[in-house]
Amino acid sequence: MRLPDMPLHDPFVVADEKTRTYYLYTSNDPSVSGVNGTGTMVYRSQDLRDWTRPVVVFLTAEQQDLWATDGAWAPEVHERGGRYYLFTTLHNQDRPLPVPPANQWGTPFQLPNHMRGTITAVSDSLLGPFTVVDPARPTPPENLMTLDGTLHVDPSGQPWMVYAHEWLQTIDGTMEAIRLTADLSGTIGDPLFLFKASDASWIGEQIPAGVPNQLPPYITDGPQLYGTPDGSLLMLWSTYEKNVVGKDGTISGGYVQTYAVSKSGDLTGPWEQHRPLVRDDSGHGMLFRTFDDRLMMILHRPFENARGKLYEMQLDGHELRVLRQRTDLDGGG
Repeated sequence: MRLPDMPLHDPFVVADEKTRTYYLYTSNDPSVSGVNGTGTMVYRSQDLRDWTRPVVVFLTAEQQDLWATDGAWAPEVHERGGRYYLFTTLHNQDRPLPVPPANQWGTPFQLPNHMRGTITAVSDSLLGPFTVVDPARPTPPENLMTLDGTLHVDPSGQPWMVYAHEWLQTIDGTMEAIRLTADLSGTIGDPLFLFKASDASWIGEQIPAGVPNQLPPYITDGPQLYGTPDGSLLMLWSTYEKNVVGKDGTISGGYVQTYAVSKSGDLTGPWEQHRPLVRDDSGHGMLFRTFDDRLMMILHRPFENARGKLYEMQLDGHELRVLRQRTDLDGGG
């Protein structure tokens, strides 16, 4: 298979040195995996161009007493202590959460809140099967409506889950982090606030004052952490920019891939927001190194009926930029 033919939302790549194979995880799509059910599937490749048909590595229906069986968004897999840990976001609309009364324009929220959060599952293989560590609750606090949990291990060796706290609860979506136990089986202490979506000043800089926006106010989505050679810490994340004003005065926004930098190298920041790397309804990207040591970013575009797009990247200190889109890996010339 080639990238233009592969259903692929929230892509995550593991470059496995042992087998010189790239594992590309995404939500299960029965039309290509041949397996019905909510869960995670993985494509494999040795050159980022030709991919195997995906195999399913996790299904919610196969877990015992799981608190939610819908979603399975944004799967990613991390090796730790010789085992592999899958993070993926589930939700359960039958388990409501309190709804905030109003947004900053004084308009009540129209959508109810319900349990949503990232679960942790473990396997001895990159090909699964993965078993949920705690089937009773998500890894972040269950009273929070969260998604897209990712793993970060700080310089002291302390593991963290970094996640997006939904605008449906916070109005202005936030990035937060919570300490994990060494074996990733539980959490320690309370969440830490990292930054809020509106800290990216370019999001709303062209919106006329006092104009109610019918889009969600400010969204945080798809975090991924990456350490730089100069000791800084990057966070790729996605949001919707709101600086497109039509001739009729209506405001629209597009899904974008952006990033933030903690020059201290510390997860707690302070975080400086940078302008988007890729626009055009693109996002939820992550960085990885190829076997010949090229820095690559993969993301999905468009948001609906998504396909994977690969970009060759360059780091200049803590500044990240796109060198070129690798359309040659789509199967073309």
